[in-house]
Amino acid sequence: MKRRAFFRTGLPAAAGAVAATSLVAGCGGSGGEGPAVRTRTNVTWRLVSTFPRSLDTIYGAAEVFANRVSELTEGRFSIRVFPVGEIVPFDQVLDSVQKGTVHMGHAASYYFTGLNPALAFDCTVPFGMNARQYNAWFYYGEGRDLLRALFADFNIVNFPGGNTGTQMGGWFRKEIGGLSDLRGLKMRIPGLGGRVMDRLGVTVQVLAGGDIYPALERGAIDATEWSGPYDDEKLGFFEVAKNYSYPGWWEPGPNLSFYVNRQAWESLPSDYQAAVAAAAAEANVDMMAHYDANNPPALERLLGKGVTLRPFAPEILTAAAATTRELLEEEATDPAYDRIYRSYKAFQSASDRWLSTAELSVANFEASNG
Repeated sequence: MKRRAFFRTGLPAAAGAVAATSLVAGCGGSGGEGPAVRTRTNVTWRLVSTFPRSLDTIYGAAEVFANRVSELTEGRFSIRVFPVGEIVPFDQVLDSVQKGTVHMGHAASYYFTGLNPALAFDCTVPFGMNARQYNAWFYYGEGRDLLRALFADFNIVNFPGGNTGTQMGGWFRKEIGGLSDLRGLKMRIPGLGGRVMDRLGVTVQVLAGGDIYPALERGAIDATEWSGPYDDEKLGFFEVAKNYSYPGWWEPGPNLSFYVNRQAWESLPSDYQAAVAAAAAEANVDMMAHYDANNPPALERLLGKGVTLRPFAPEILTAAAATTRELLEEEATDPAYDRIYRSYKAFQSASDRWLSTAELSVANFEASNG
């Protein structure tokens, strides 16, 4: 495979955008004669997040991105970030970017699989790729081209915009011993993981981050998942449910994405497009590093507050993996979905063999020898 520049956008429209003399309606702009790339047009965009401001890492990735774009363009390209609910609710972020209501969004694409099941591969699927594998597939495999084609149907150009790493399995009011304990359980869990849980007998709900704690507190749900110790501690789930299960097999490496309205993107001069690509890549790395630094001490604090750490029983993992395969194959009757699925699956399979040969061997030895 021919090596590609890490930040390359791969969009044929980029060359034509250099000569743009105006921005898409609502983008702002300050007069000037001649091509935008010469006049250094001032641009102001709005970006909506699916996350609340209180979650400084996952929401903060959008702020890292916006700040870096401003720095790279000497303040001429300003992006204002809005938390969930200020302009649109979490489940309308993609739609608002598609229609041009806002210029950008920052979201987990599995929230929108009702629009197209293949969007799950832009975020995560149960027992799927971890963060490193997703980045490798996107930047140096077929992922970028396949996902760009998928998002073209939504009038969007997408960029990886952060990752939480493998998540925890969530918070349960009662101990979950085996499959029988899942039946009838009311749980907040989105994406394909929610569909798997549904087939295992769980009553599934999808709630925005800020709505989870009240639902758990009043008993509207019996369990919830969110992310990992750092965010979960902030959201206070441990105050209501003391059983903390792992691993989050349904989210082994959830990628967050920046969505850019295509008309807004094509109206940018080429150097501003390069700033967007570079800033998105930086935010992508920053989020993972932030979580890796903050999750370990957060877990220790939670354990000190009476939380009990519990692994999922092997029978749950086995049943969930089998159900996941069934669901993924059921959707593969659609040719576009099937192309993404086969590429994703093949890349992960080869990567798993490599990582288990060297890195996982060392990690397992270190874990078992203190």
